[in-house]
Amino acid sequence: MIIEFGHFTLVLAFMVALVQSTLPLWGAYRRDARLMAVADPAAVVQFLLIGASFAALTYGFVTSDFSLKLVVENSHTAKPLLYKFAGVWGNHEGSLLLWVLILAAFGACAVWFGGNLPERLKARVLAVQGSIGVAFMAFMLLTSNPFVRLENPPMNGHDLNPLLQDPGLAFHPPFLYLGYVGLSMSFSFAIAALLEGRVDAAWGRWVRPWTLAAWIFLTIGIAMGSWWAYYELGWGGFWFWDPVENASFMPWLISAALLHSAIVVEKRESLKAWTVLLAILAFGFSLTGTFIVRSGVITSVHAFANDPARGVFILGILGFFMGGALLLFAFRASVLEAKGVFAMVSRETALVANNLLLAVSAFVVFTGTIWPLIAELVFARKLSVGPPFFDAAFTPFMVALAIILPVGAMLPWKRAEIRRAIRPLRGALVLALAAGLLVYAVQTGKSALGPVGAALGAWVVMGAAIDLWQRLGRGSVGDRLSRLTRLPRADLGKFFAHSGMGVTIFAVAAMTAWVTEDIRTVKIGETFALGSYDVTLAGVNKVEGPNYHSLMADMIVRKGGVQVASLHPEKRMYPVAGMPTTEAAIDQGVFRDLYLVIGDAQDDGGYAVRSYIKPFANWIWGGALLMALGGILSLTDRRFRVAAGARRSGVVAVAAE
Repeated sequence: MIIEFGHFTLVLAFMVALVQSTLPLWGAYRRDARLMAVADPAAVVQFLLIGASFAALTYGFVTSDFSLKLVVENSHTAKPLLYKFAGVWGNHEGSLLLWVLILAAFGACAVWFGGNLPERLKARVLAVQGSIGVAFMAFMLLTSNPFVRLENPPMNGHDLNPLLQDPGLAFHPPFLYLGYVGLSMSFSFAIAALLEGRVDAAWGRWVRPWTLAAWIFLTIGIAMGSWWAYYELGWGGFWFWDPVENASFMPWLISAALLHSAIVVEKRESLKAWTVLLAILAFGFSLTGTFIVRSGVITSVHAFANDPARGVFILGILGFFMGGALLLFAFRASVLEAKGVFAMVSRETALVANNLLLAVSAFVVFTGTIWPLIAELVFARKLSVGPPFFDAAFTPFMVALAIILPVGAMLPWKRAEIRRAIRPLRGALVLALAAGLLVYAVQTGKSALGPVGAALGAWVVMGAAIDLWQRLGRGSVGDRLSRLTRLPRADLGKFFAHSGMGVTIFAVAAMTAWVTEDIRTVKIGETFALGSYDVTLAGVNKVEGPNYHSLMADMIVRKGGVQVASLHPEKRMYPVAGMPTTEAAIDQGVFRDLYLVIGDAQDDGGYAVRSYIKPFANWIWGGALLMALGGILSLTDRRFRVAAGARRSGVVAVAAE
């Protein structure tokens, strides 16, 4: 009965979304307040209905209701409770239901927190949100219904993919979806602006919190996925330029550009058409990621589905929304007249350069991701575009971005004198060059990546610190520090976000340039050297888990004869799924990780062992968390709440129409 209730509420939510996507839009066109007023309750009801549907599906997984086909294919009675919950979205149909739930949640939030939005703009925003919900609920109900029953239920299920039975993967998809789907709000604001033919400072202020929230969730989601790949897959890396990794990275880059472009709209009422285009493209890349994951065009541990028919449906959704949005942009962009003018040397110019670097780097990633598909389709050739291409093509743009970031943050609006602006940064430049030279002098026989990464990281972090210090005004150190708590939170958020980027740049370069790797066969009782450490394989034991059995090694790590760690890497086998997994053992430190992996038994009685020293590994994810923290601080700034301080301008704008 509960399952049927979930199916019924999903169908009802689809019908409510149809109403939400039509009546308010027509009402905005006719200036009919009664029709526009339908948007608010429709958005909230749609969210509640989809929430009830999602709760019903969750109930089916938690209670192991094997009359549901989806539960049979993705669960098992012996699976831990956490992974029964994760199983709800660890598949195509369930994750799609989570997708539309988050979409509806953002629409409801626009109702709850958008009270100061102009009535017509709000009606159009919610109507566009409703139309996206219509498309994806139609896709779900017609091709991917999560509530399909089995006529003859089995006694048990097939279990969830063992690679997904991990705490990191239990929370990674929801955060990614909050980022992916959150960009739909930026898209909806862009379409509403094009329909009205006006973008002003208030619009820039309204669109920024939604974009910032999506960017924060994407940052956390990408970091969690990277961390999972690092410790779960056993290969010792954190990023492989997998097509699905790229699918989440591209909207992150475009949304970062959108955030900075919206600043120019809000402060100077320039770059209006460009900002609207970025809002369209950000959600377009999110839809592209959905297509890549669910169409079957790529094979990946991240992919959910392998059904070309579903891929055609998603491609149709992508074509409709992106084609329609770009066509509307082509007709209406000319009316988005920029008011603010600025000199070649100004903060506006720096933000334009920031936008171009982020946008072009996103298209480089897009080209490398999609080119093998185009080559196979058009030229009948199978090509592989891997890390060497992405590293060579993408890195120069990030280097250029890191170089201009501190300078651009210090430039004044409208017109600047470059010498005066960069004068406070001379100390940061000296420290950055000193850091690079120090690393170059210390390392021997290594690439230039380490010194360059150290110099760039120090430059960005010190530049952010000096920018923050300048904002504290003049006076003694004590006076300046006393003003720190009175600064706008957006200024603190900017400091943490830019510093996080600098930390990540340094950590990626350091880990890549200075990693120590050892691959060998080791017998029980043998000791081998790993850098300055001695590693002993003390034993290998069979261990039984709740739904797997494991080969667990006992490895002792010593330095200078003193034990520093006892690590237990595993080789697990999940008998229901018939699939092995590798569980790396990691001794985490502030400046290095000891990373050990046990492999299969060898004919000589030993075991394959891979071991690494990963310098500054945790700084990668620490930098990502700093960026997310910066976003959160900015989001809590009074100026950036939805429609904060915009009621008066909104009323004036409506009256002027």
